[in-house]
Amino acid sequence: MNTKVKSKYAVPALDKGLDILEFLVLKGSACSQSEIAAGLGRSANEIYRVLVGLESRGYLIRDEFSGRYSLSLKLYNLSRSISPIDQVRQCAIPYMEDLAVSLGQSCYLTMLYQSQAMTVVQARSHSAMHLSIAEGSLFKLSKSTAGQLLLANSNEQVRGMLIEHDASYSTLKSKALSQLQYELDVICTQGHLVQSNPLITGVDDFSVLIGKPQAKLIAALTISSFDAELTSAVNAQAMVAELKSTASKITALLNN
Repeated sequence: MNTKVKSKYAVPALDKGLDILEFLVLKGSACSQSEIAAGLGRSANEIYRVLVGLESRGYLIRDEFSGRYSLSLKLYNLSRSISPIDQVRQCAIPYMEDLAVSLGQSCYLTMLYQSQAMTVVQARSHSAMHLSIAEGSLFKLSKSTAGQLLLANSNEQVRGMLIEHDASYSTLKSKALSQLQYELDVICTQGHLVQSNPLITGVDDFSVLIGKPQAKLIAALTISSFDAELTSAVNAQAMVAELKSTASKITALLNN
């Protein structure tokens, strides 16, 4: 039975439509008109016109044989079009693929997700040997170069929350925590981080920021390589410059 509190600005037809969509999401399977009505505590006649409207707009699919209604992919596609992750992916992929070809190194994009660093997309190198990080991989911020860069560039409130959620940081005493905050401020100022990979011996990470420091939407563009020649000061500087050039192009697209 529908127990939602009524607003003085309620629009009955809209409420019915949203109730139907939410019911079918929770149900997870196709339902008849009478089943939907019963689930919402309404009469079948009361929701008939709303069902027809949702079907005509493409939100519902009605099986021509059983007459049962199921959700189409329209809501999913709409959600993807406004997803920050997909927005960044779409802007970044072409530039990342060019970068991977230009440098002969795989690169990947990382964003914050549930207080961790998540790899959201990767552009693979065509070299015979290269490092690969699976899309969807999650890493603790303290164990990820990209994660540390994102932490450093988060606003003060978010930074504090992220530190509390990372076991390696949350146990730090006052002096060590102050030192961490100082190091994060330095990383934020320079806009990049070059260091040995926290998890894999012999691998070096080069990570730069996409977006503006402390903005709501930020990401890290990173290359992880076991090529020892890249660690020289000259090559590392050139690598960071290439990464920053690519990151600035992606940032410009995101700000349009």
